[in-house]
This record gives sequence, C-alpha cells and structure tokens, in this order.
Amino acid sequence: MTVRVAADLAAVVALDSASSAIASARRAALADRYALGSFAVEWRELTGLPPIAAPWRELAARALEPNVFYEPAFLQAAAPLFAPDAGAVLVWSGERPQRLLGFLPARIERRRYGIKLPALVGLTHPFGPLGLPLIEREAAEPVIAALFAHLAADDTLPDLVVLPYVPDDGPFAAALDAFTRRAQMPAAVFNRHRRALFEPGQDRAGYVRRAIGKRRLKELRRQARRLSEIGAVMFTGASEPAAVAETLDDFFSLEARGWKGHAGTAIADDARLTAFIRTAMAGLAAEGKVSIYRIMLDGRAIAAAIVLRSGQSAWFWKIAYDEALARFSPGVMISVEVTHELADDAGIARADSCATANHPMIDRLWRERLKLCDRMIAVRPQARFALARSLEGMRAAAFGGARRIRAVLTR
Repeated sequence: MTVRVAADLAAVVALDSASSAIASARRAALADRYALGSFAVEWRELTGLPPIAAPWRELAARALEPNVFYEPAFLQAAAPLFAPDAGAVLVWSGERPQRLLGFLPARIERRRYGIKLPALVGLTHPFGPLGLPLIEREAAEPVIAALFAHLAADDTLPDLVVLPYVPDDGPFAAALDAFTRRAQMPAAVFNRHRRALFEPGQDRAGYVRRAIGKRRLKELRRQARRLSEIGAVMFTGASEPAAVAETLDDFFSLEARGWKGHAGTAIADDARLTAFIRTAMAGLAAEGKVSIYRIMLDGRAIAAAIVLRSGQSAWFWKIAYDEALARFSPGVMISVEVTHELADDAGIARADSCATANHPMIDRLWRERLKLCDRMIAVRPQARFALARSLEGMRAAAFGGARRIRAVLTR
C-alpha cells in the first residue's frame, strides 16, 4: 500500500512538473508570437465594420469569454439605434494574413457627471446588458496590453476608460487586473452587483428540483393541471430562421397586451426597435444562436421567451406572457421549461439571466450568481482619475439607490 501511494505521488509530481513546463513553454511561445510591437491596433467607426464581419465572427468563436451582444449579427443591428456615433478598438495580429484578436466597441462621452470630463465608455444599452470585450483566448494579456497601449498613445481618445457591466471575476477580470498592476495604470471598480445565473455543474438533471424545492414544484404542477382544464397546453421551441421570424410575432403581441403595452413602452410601439430585433434575431438564427420558446394554450401563445447562445454560454434575453392568466404563473412556467431545456443541453455550461439584481422571480429559480461591476482605468498620467473616481462612486451610489427603490416598488 505504501509503495503504491508513493508511486502515485511521484506520478502526480511528475505530471505537475510536466504540466508546469508545458504551460511555461506555451506562455513563452505566445509571448514571442504576440510581442507588444507585433500588433496593429485601430479605432474604427461602427459604420465601417461590415467588411470585417468574417474575422469578427471568428474572434467571437475563439473569445476568452463570449458576449453575444458584441457579435456582428447583434451589434450591427443594434448600433444604428443605440450607438450611431460609436466606434470600436480593433486589435489585429501583425502576421499575414491578419487575424482579429481584440474587439472593444465603445462611445466617446465628452461630458460625464455633468461636467467636461471625457471618457471612452464600453458599449451597453437596455437590450445589450453585458460590456465584456471579445479577446483572443490564446493571448488575452498581450491583446489587452496592446489595446490599452493604443488608447494611451492616441491623444484623440479620452484619458479615462470605463467598462460597464463586465465580470467581477473570471478569465477576463484576471487578465485585466494582471495588466493594470503590471502597467501601473490607476484602476477602480464600481457598481458591484450580482444577477441570477444558471450554472448546473455535473448534476444537470436534478437542477430544477434542487433549485425550487418539492413544495414549489408541486404547486407549479398543480397550476399546470388547472391550466390544462381550460385547453390543450403545449411547450414548443423554434430555432430555424423562418420559425424564429414567425414566433417573434407572438412575443411582440404578448408584450404589447401587458403592462408595457398599456404604458406605451412595448417593443411593438416603436418601429425602429421592432426592426432592430427582427434584424438581430434573423442574423443570429442564421448562425443557430437563438431559440424562441412558447407555451401554447389551444394553439394560442400565452408565454414566450427568447434565449440567445454563443459557444457554451446562453442568455435568457427576453420574456413575455399573458397577464390575464397570471393566476397560472405562465412566466414562471416558461422559465422552468427553459431551464429544463438548458439543463438537457450538455453544450451549455452557463446561462446569464440578463435580469436586474435581486429579481423576484428568476433569483428563486436560478441559484448561482454572475458577479458584475463597472471598471474605470486611467490610460495616461494626466488623467483626472481622482476626480473621476469620486464622481463615478457617487453616480454608482445614486443608480444603486434608484434600482433598490424600483425593486421595492416592483415587489
């Protein structure tokens, strides 16, 4: 027994040593391949991005962490509506043919906090709640270094960079923190918060039962039986382009009949917003990156949910339901069915709820949490970082207070 343990330990040590040597060699090879001077970096208006759609899609597939909202199909549809004057920092390899290795869409804000204090702000909007740049996973730190070196050198761009809604931990956060420490660039973190995340791990089959418990699951089944007494109930999913285009109409109709329709804020009330979503969903559907799920009652949609995908990640993007049937909890019902679908798909490792922090419904179903924050970085010594940090802190506190008030009123 002792001999076998010693042999096993020796094997583990040997494997660890070999792994360390391989990792060191890989880092050295990457450092040689992606030396700082070997990159070509540019700032390009979003309107000038269509010609690079192919390398842009390829980068999205290789990204350190995926972000479907920064992929061509979605961003090119969203930009005219939400960021007509925005641009992107593009990091290219120096070799030929060039490969796109980094992509950060952003807008230049000439005034922030009500004063003249320019900042380059990563692009987010109400329909794109994630500001995570697309970074080549094989060379994350060199690419981030090249990106910020360009920002520091280009005096036509602001001294301050703000990255909203980026992960507070994980691969990108680790690579960015390592760079800012090494470069001694002043950096600060604001607006830390968490939103519901689906990350089932190994035991996928029992996720819903564990998350909501037997009692709540029994109640949901009782509501489903009561609903079936009214008519035939069916759960469906659409992912083919033609089916996605058709089922979008059900989503728009359900939302328009609810409180958003009464308030005049439904998507269907805004022709430009409707066109953006149709275009984005068509583009993503062509790449197999969107599914629209529905609960049907006698052939009529009573709930609809839109789920976006990229790599091993998914985003529970939008949900709408027939509020006249609220006593049957159709919103919870479709969320449970979507969760079952995600759990059954071994290719999905995690799903972002895209919800606000402390959401009263999805937080009870998805028990893991995605940690997000806003990051501010001064790229030049003359940046008014201390002032900006103070003002950004007050701004984050004010927005946090407003969100808490809204959450209380919603409950």
